[in-house]
Amino acid sequence: MRLGFVGAGRMGRPMVQRLVGADHRVKVLVRSGAAKAALESDGATAVPTLADVADGAEAVLICVHTDEQVKEVAPGLIDAMRPGALLILHTTGSPATADALGDRIEVIDAPVSGGPHDILAGHITLLVGGASEAVERARPIFRSYGDPILHVGGRGNGQRVKLINNALFAANIGLLAAAVDLGAQLGVTEEALLTALPQGSANSYALGGVARAGSVGTFARAAGEFVGKDVAVVRQVVAELGGDLGALAAAHQALADLLPEHARALARSSR
Repeated sequence: MRLGFVGAGRMGRPMVQRLVGADHRVKVLVRSGAAKAALESDGATAVPTLADVADGAEAVLICVHTDEQVKEVAPGLIDAMRPGALLILHTTGSPATADALGDRIEVIDAPVSGGPHDILAGHITLLVGGASEAVERARPIFRSYGDPILHVGGRGNGQRVKLINNALFAANIGLLAAAVDLGAQLGVTEEALLTALPQGSANSYALGGVARAGSVGTFARAAGEFVGKDVAVVRQVVAELGGDLGALAAAHQALADLLPEHARALARSSR
C-alpha cells in the first residue's frame, strides 16, 4: 500500500521499518538531514511537508507523542488526503480527538501497548477503534508490526480501552509500592518479595517489569513519563464524562509518592 507517516521517533521508526519490510511504500515527514538519511537507509521516502506525506497515500499514520501534536498535524494532512483514504492514530490521547477528526475523513484510533522491541518483533498489541470496514482495510498495515490486533468497537474505543489499560497499569505499580511498604513493616525485604511474588498468584505484567528492574522505584521512574502522561489523559476524559476512577485513584496516589516529577498528573487522578 501507499502510506504516509508522521512521527517516526522512538515508536514510529520501527513501525516504518516493519512497513517497508512488508513491501509497503512509505513517505515520512522529515525536517532534519540526519533523520532523512536514517529513514532513507530504512527504505522509506523522506518528504518535507504534510501535503507531501498525504499526496497519493491510501492511509496516513500518525505516531507523535501527544494529543496536542495530533491536533496540530491532522488538519493539514486531512486537507491533502485523497477521498476514501484512512487516517490512523497511534498516539494515545483523548477519544474526542478521533471523534472530531472523523467528521471529515475515515479515522481509526489504534493506540499501542508495548515498546519499540515489540514493534520490531512484529508483536505490538494494537487496540483498534473504528468502523469494521475501515479496520479491515487497515489490517494489512497493522499486520506489518501488530499482533494481536484487537478491534474493540467504534471510533474512539481504542483510546478508551488504552486509557483504562494504562490507568490499571499505573495502579498496579502503586499497589506494588504499597506491598513493598507492607513488607518492610513485616520485616521482609523488597528483594525477597520481588523474587517470590512473581512465582505466585500475585504475579502480573507490572510485577514482572518491576522484578526485572530490581525495585518498584527504579521501574516507576523509567515508566513515569509515559504513565504520568496517560494517567493525566484518562483523568481528564473521566472527568468530562462525569465519572470517577474509584479505587484506582488511591493506587495512583501511591505511585505519585514515588515520582515527585510526575506527581501532579498522577495525584490529580485521585480527586
